[in-house]
Amino acid sequence: MKENTIPEFAVVGHPNEGKSSVLSTLAEDDSVRISPMPGETRDCQTFPVAIDGHEIIRFTDTPGFQNPRKTLQWMQNYTGSDETMIQDFIEAHQNNPDFHDDCKLLQPLLRGAGIIFVVDGSRPLRNVDKAEMEILRLTGCPRMAIINCKDEETAWLGKWQTEFRKHFNSTRLFNSCHATYRERIELLESLKSIDQDIQPVLDTVVNAFRKDWQERSHQVVTLLLGLLEEGLAYTYSIALESGADEDALKLQLHEQYEKFLRKQELKCQKQMRTLYRHNIFNVELPPQSILNNDLFSEKTWDFLGLNSSQIIMAGGLSGAAVGAGIDVAALGHTLGAFSVIGGLAGIAGAALKGKEFLSGTRLLGMRLDAQKIHVGPVKNIQLLFVLLDRQLLYYSHIINWAHGRRDYDSQAISEDTSSGKLGYTSNWSRQDRAICDAFFRSLQKKKDTERQLEARANLAQLLNNTLQEISHGTIGL
Repeated sequence: MKENTIPEFAVVGHPNEGKSSVLSTLAEDDSVRISPMPGETRDCQTFPVAIDGHEIIRFTDTPGFQNPRKTLQWMQNYTGSDETMIQDFIEAHQNNPDFHDDCKLLQPLLRGAGIIFVVDGSRPLRNVDKAEMEILRLTGCPRMAIINCKDEETAWLGKWQTEFRKHFNSTRLFNSCHATYRERIELLESLKSIDQDIQPVLDTVVNAFRKDWQERSHQVVTLLLGLLEEGLAYTYSIALESGADEDALKLQLHEQYEKFLRKQELKCQKQMRTLYRHNIFNVELPPQSILNNDLFSEKTWDFLGLNSSQIIMAGGLSGAAVGAGIDVAALGHTLGAFSVIGGLAGIAGAALKGKEFLSGTRLLGMRLDAQKIHVGPVKNIQLLFVLLDRQLLYYSHIINWAHGRRDYDSQAISEDTSSGKLGYTSNWSRQDRAICDAFFRSLQKKKDTERQLEARANLAQLLNNTLQEISHGTIGL
């Protein structure tokens, strides 16, 4: 590969051994067809990876070897120039249907593609595998072997690795269905070692991937800030007609707000999915994920957000924080924040199936002024932390859902609720939580000020740092 060309890698392997899922994950393309049926791929299909509209690397899906033993025999008996061996083989066999797939597989190599050979390391090594490895070695192309092996199925791993050392420039363990962003970058980095000549162009590719990832993180921060600003600064006014039931109208307005915020949250998550190129298949949540619970459920507020002491300390005993802190401390959970508003709190406490509600608890501010009911902005800072936790959890899930993955398997891990809080915000420092409090209080103002802009910028930096820690695996739950 020349430095000014787009690097290409032909992904080679048997059906149902991870070839297509490896390609899908590396290319961040969930349109790659993944099928366990042999013979479905008869032609090469190339999947370009573009950043900012410019193609930077391409991966080509290839058919499996059709006649590896006879192909190897021909190559071993070949007496021509090594530089023309692939071309001579294709010319000699392109009209023979018995070698259709072998010719198609070798075509990307003829134009200078590197090789990524994928095997399922959980099965035994066979003689036909050795024949295929030797064919790839004789091509003289830069080549890497990937063992797509589940963690608990490693009985044959040693034999595969021993054989790979004889035929490949580099070997990697790579679980294509569970690969994280960090592991994908590490694999691309390791491709540099298969040939010194391709290192400069792959340096450019890896740097482009990292820059693009950072830019996507900035876009996620913008989405999160937008969700918080729309959800927490929400205001609405409605006329109170003569004879109208004021309490019923307040309850209706509160339910209207909940519906609005659920819609905004789903919109934010959908935009995140698009940013990380999950366009076709549904990205499933773990069965026991807290995200499967409604935003306004008691369980959500039990396990996300801050505990009572953290709420109080977040704002240095600011008015909003104290109100939220008293709610949590008195109730032991946060459902009281949803009890309805103002004068309805006491009534709801007796009516809603024995749940404890604290008189005076407010999620939304409501007031009556000149025969109008004014709603918002949000008065309980805990909602900010719950919203952030839900979106950060979703972000962590979406970036680590490999594009070659289609659904959950038996390895799906349930979230551990034994330690209390599940979200990221409960692990933030007091200073970090104070940044959130300053941002929350800035949303109570109607006009932008220099202080408001500063509060927004500080929260943006905190969120960006958190996203980077999540994506690089330096922070976890």
